[in-house]
Amino acid sequence: MKFYISASGIKRVTVSNDVAGGGGGSGGMKGKGTASSGRRLSQRTVFPVVLMLGIVLPCLFLRVAFIVLESAAICSSSLECMGWRFFGGSDSFPVSNLREELAKALMEADVDDKDGGVWMESSPTSFKDLVEDVTSNKQDMKAFAFKTKAMMVKMERKIQSARHRESIYWHLASHGVPKGLHCLCLKLAEEYAVNAIARSRLPSPEFVNRLTSSSFHHIVLLTDNVLATSVVISSAVKNSANPEKLVFHIVTDKKTYTPMHAWFAVSPIGSAVVEVKGLHQYDWSHKVNVGVSEMLRIHRLIWNHSYNNFQEEDFEYEEGNERNLAVLSPSCLSLMNHLRIYLPELFPDLSKIVFLDDDVVVQHDLSSLWEINLHGKIVGAVVDSWCGRECCPGRKYKDYFNFTNPIIASSTLDYSRCGWLYGMNVFDLMAWRKTNITAAYHQWLKLVSIPSIDSSLNSGLALWRPGALPPALIAFEGHVHPIDPSWHLSGLGYQLSPAPPQILQAAAVLHFSGPAKPWLEIGFPEVRSIWNQHVNLSNEFIRKCRITG
Repeated sequence: MKFYISASGIKRVTVSNDVAGGGGGSGGMKGKGTASSGRRLSQRTVFPVVLMLGIVLPCLFLRVAFIVLESAAICSSSLECMGWRFFGGSDSFPVSNLREELAKALMEADVDDKDGGVWMESSPTSFKDLVEDVTSNKQDMKAFAFKTKAMMVKMERKIQSARHRESIYWHLASHGVPKGLHCLCLKLAEEYAVNAIARSRLPSPEFVNRLTSSSFHHIVLLTDNVLATSVVISSAVKNSANPEKLVFHIVTDKKTYTPMHAWFAVSPIGSAVVEVKGLHQYDWSHKVNVGVSEMLRIHRLIWNHSYNNFQEEDFEYEEGNERNLAVLSPSCLSLMNHLRIYLPELFPDLSKIVFLDDDVVVQHDLSSLWEINLHGKIVGAVVDSWCGRECCPGRKYKDYFNFTNPIIASSTLDYSRCGWLYGMNVFDLMAWRKTNITAAYHQWLKLVSIPSIDSSLNSGLALWRPGALPPALIAFEGHVHPIDPSWHLSGLGYQLSPAPPQILQAAAVLHFSGPAKPWLEIGFPEVRSIWNQHVNLSNEFIRKCRITG
């Protein structure tokens, strides 16, 4: 079959069949109805077909080229992806398929396997590096997934490590004594030595009878921090309905006695009465002295045991070690913290007291505390929290005690019970003296120092975490009367705001328990301002030592 097209244009197309040996190569099919005659296609029939091909073919070429180029970017096989796009006519299929392939590759990309270290070492350090690496090396989907996951894991570990290190530095900062506080003690000690007024009797003779009278409200502080004590007393007096009924009993160590005495001797606090007494001024029996020494020795053993175990841990990637740092604070070894178990011996003539830690601020009148009926219990303390009965105000027993130890496991202690708050408590000393609470406290301390039969339990030193509260929780078991949660809000040294503003304002006593004490630079400004407003910035010694609010 042959096509003949005239040179003058497409006027007629002749289609002819050559027959072998037919003599003549161009036998035209001019007759009608002949079987061998050629077919004539008229101009009207051919022209639209050619015109349509001229339009469609360029568009088809561009479409194929576009699909091929696009497929090269997202598909491993350009022809396969081109078939999806061209014949399927849908853009969603390859995109969803790409998503599935990427998800599958990410699931398979386990950077913790035997080759994980290689991927971790070669992982890009930023998203920009990742894009450049993948595009320049034309890596497949699995390689991209491995590098992406390795980069994310590497960055996550860096963040985690930075957070842990921040916690370490934060707690180290909490252990130091600010220069201003050190200066204040030195200046006041010097004042005690050179100024007779700073050595004057506290309280003055006309108020001595108040120190043992049950008609007054007695508040006890065991502390070696002059500035913190001044804030506690100043805030309590300021917010008291009857400040003339308040009697403050301050017990401190021999080192802090002279500056503490000098401060309250030269800085009167109005109508309230203040007594400052040093431990060296107590004439205790030999039995009490031995008990105190033994108590401190065992608490130091517990602290050293926890400290040595903590050093062996991999702090970089171990969760929950921030809490370990808190219990390893030097305050866990402070004699002033542990002496509260000897309150009946410290104040033999008092029947009912309110105990305050030195890191609290009093916001409301406390006189109602002495009217609380403890119903025969020894201590009134906050047990429930403002956020509900299921929400602990402090921590649960499981955070204090080692329930894997058979001694603790066989006791009546409840794993999930909330521990009561230490730091603002009402003590009935008269009822305390009729019990064996102090003796039970020492019995549990003796269990700590007895080695365990099972060496895997690391001896009795692992019965509880370091601190004064765990053994007190056991000794006062069954002797605690819950009081309203609004009396005591703790935890302001752990986080910015442990409660909503209305709860914060309603609390009678705010407790800055935790490392971020308000007199430290790491104290949270949002709550530190509450404490600072009770610092007497006009005081001569405060100004000399450049202590600012």
